[in-house]
Amino acid sequence: MKKILLIIAVLLGSFLSKPADAQIRIGLNFNIGLQPIWGPVGYDRADYYYMPDIDVFYNISNRQYIYQDRGRWIFSASLPGRYRNFDLYSGYKVVVNENRPYLNAQRYRTQYAGYKNNHSQQVIRNSHDEKYFEIKNHPEHNKWRGNNGNNGNGSGNGKDDKGKGRGH
Repeated sequence: MKKILLIIAVLLGSFLSKPADAQIRIGLNFNIGLQPIWGPVGYDRADYYYMPDIDVFYNISNRQYIYQDRGRWIFSASLPGRYRNFDLYSGYKVVVNENRPYLNAQRYRTQYAGYKNNHSQQVIRNSHDEKYFEIKNHPEHNKWRGNNGNNGNGSGNGKDDKGKGRGH
């Protein structure tokens, strides 16, 4: 009888602890504050963006563009000169939550080719959703409740205020 009660207690204890674990995991998946203001709205988590117009990936946490040059993957804080006129705010971005998605680049090229020249995506900069105010370069960052008096100066989201591909 004691063994049965012990088994029930262990099972009940593990069952009751699951929701707390799930809440913690969900909380760790948010990275809104890291996303650049030229990123698309609607995503609490984004690891990479794929931009079909220029066939480039962007690693959000490292703030790096990833593109091919002469068959090699280049990781850079800015886009190459050939994309200097690309407008990050108007180009379509596909959110990718996969480790090193550029290794499957052909799949993304094929799957999202139809999004080239699609300029219908709303970007974070233009959103009035308060969750995006956390991003330091957001026009309404000064309204963020976690601001603690910071007037919105600083970096931390793509190093890009002008929306041009150079990232300056």
